[in-house]
Amino acid sequence: MSEPKPVVEPAVEPVVEPVVEPVVEPVVAEPEWQRLDPRMLLVHPVKEVVRFLPVLVGVWFAGSAAGSSWQLLGVAVPVALGVLRYLTTSFRVAHDRVELRRGLLERHVLSTPVDRVRTVDLTASPVHRVLGLTTMRVGTGTASSDDDEQLDLDGLPVERARRLRDELLRAAPSAPGAEEALDAEGRSRPPAPAAPPVLVLDAAWARYAPLTSAGLVLAAAVVGGGLQLLQVLGGLDRIDVDGVARDVATAPLLALAAVAVGLGLVVVAGLAVVAYLVSYWGFSLRRSGASWHLVRGLLTTRETSLDDARLHGVTLAEPVGLRLAGGAGLSAIVTGLRGEGGAASALLTPPAPYAVVAATAAAVVGDAEPVTGPLVLHGPQATRRAWVRACAPALVLAGLVVAGVLADLPGTSSWLLPLVPVLLVGGALLGRDRARSLGHALTARHLVARRGSVVRRRDVLAREAVIGWTLRATWLQRRAGLCSLVATTAGGRQSVVVADVPRALAVRLATSARPGLLEQFLLVDESHG
Repeated sequence: MSEPKPVVEPAVEPVVEPVVEPVVEPVVAEPEWQRLDPRMLLVHPVKEVVRFLPVLVGVWFAGSAAGSSWQLLGVAVPVALGVLRYLTTSFRVAHDRVELRRGLLERHVLSTPVDRVRTVDLTASPVHRVLGLTTMRVGTGTASSDDDEQLDLDGLPVERARRLRDELLRAAPSAPGAEEALDAEGRSRPPAPAAPPVLVLDAAWARYAPLTSAGLVLAAAVVGGGLQLLQVLGGLDRIDVDGVARDVATAPLLALAAVAVGLGLVVVAGLAVVAYLVSYWGFSLRRSGASWHLVRGLLTTRETSLDDARLHGVTLAEPVGLRLAGGAGLSAIVTGLRGEGGAASALLTPPAPYAVVAATAAAVVGDAEPVTGPLVLHGPQATRRAWVRACAPALVLAGLVVAGVLADLPGTSSWLLPLVPVLLVGGALLGRDRARSLGHALTARHLVARRGSVVRRRDVLAREAVIGWTLRATWLQRRAGLCSLVATTAGGRQSVVVADVPRALAVRLATSARPGLLEQFLLVDESHG
C-alpha cells in the first residue's frame, strides 16, 4: 500500500503595499497690496481743497469779518482728507483679478476679473503730467455712474500704468501664452517697431467744430461761470439794469437782433474751435498687437485702449451740420461698454472729413465693403412712411399758425405767416432725407444698417456679435407691411436697428445673417397657421 504524497502548498509571496507619498500643494504667496505713487501726496490735498473751495471761501470771509484767524483750520481739513485718501488706498493684481481697496472708517473693496476688462483709459491732468503720473480707469462694462463704483487707479507712473494696461488687455509679451522671440543664437530679439498710426489729427479739421454742439455747451458753461463769479465778487450789484433795459428799448429792434445773433455766433464758433483743439490735440489712432490705442488731449491727455477681441463693429455718425459740410464722426461698438464715459471711451475719430472717417472705419473693421458699399433700399412703402412722418407734423403746425392768424387769437400776428412755407419746405426736405437714409446690407462678415436724418447713422456690426433678433411693428407699420428688425448685441447701444423693412425681407435678412436663431420660431408660427 502506497503512502500518500505530501501536499506542498505554494509559497505565498508577501504583498508589499506601495507607499503613497502625500501630495504637497505648492503654497502660492498672496501678492501684496501696493500703494499709489507717493507723489500723489502733492495731488490729493490740492484736489480736496478745490472740492471744498465754495465752503472755504465762505469760511474765509466769515473769519475775516470776525477778525480772527481760525478760518485757516478750514484749509487744514481738506488737506488732511487728501493725505488720508492716499494712505487708505491700495491695489493689487492677483489670481487674474484686479482689486482696489480704499476707505478708512468704511472699507470699500472693488474687484473684477481680468477677462471682464473691456477698455483701459489713461488720463493725465496738467498736475499729473508735471509729476509724471496718470490715472488708469479700468472699464468693465458696468452701467454705474457712481465714482465710488469706478475702478480708478489715480496716481501711477506713466510707464508702469502702460505696462499694467498691456497686461490687463493681454497684449504685452508677458501675457499668458506669449513667448519671447529669440534669434538663431538664442538671444532675445529687439521689439518690433511700432505700427504707423492709422489716423493723426489735422488742425484744419477744426473747421468742423462750429457745426457740433461743443461750442454751444462751452459757451453756456463760460456764461454761467462768469455770472456766478460776478455774483460772488458783487459785480452784478454795480450793473445798472434799468439803464441797460432803457438802452435796449430805444435801440432799433432789427439792428439789435442782428448784432446779438452775430456776436453770439462768433463767440460760439470761437469757443467750439478752442474746445476742439483742446480735446483732440495730438490725436492719433494706431493698432498695437491685439488692441487699438488712441491718444488725445492738450491740457489733459487721455490714452484709450480697446481690446480687438471685444470690438465688434463701428458706428459712422453724420449729424446734419457735419453732413452738409462733408464731415462725420466714428465710434466703436465695444462689448459691454456703456454707462457714463462709455461714449468717450468708444470714440475712434474726431469730427473730420467723411472720406477720412470712412477710411478709418474700413481699417478698423478690416473691410471697406460694409462702410462704402451700396445698400438695399426698403421699397415704396418705407419711402411713403418716411415722407408722412416728416410732413404730417409740419402740416399740422402750419395749419395751426394759419388758423390762429385768421381767428386773431392772442399771441398770434400776421408776421407768423412766413413760417408756413418754411415749415412745409422743411418737412418735405426732412422726409426726402429720411427716405434716402433708409437701407441695409449684408456682407460676408458684417450686418450694415443706416437710418436717421438729424443724425444719420451707419452701423456696421459683426454678424458673429448678434446674440438675438427682435421683430417689432407699430399699428401703422403693420398696416404698411413693415417692421423694425432689431439685432441684439452686447456692445455699443446694445442693438442695431434695421428700420421700416418689409416683413418678408426682415425674416430673410435675419436667417441669412445669423442662421439658427430665428428658424425655430418661424416653425412654431407656421404650425399655428
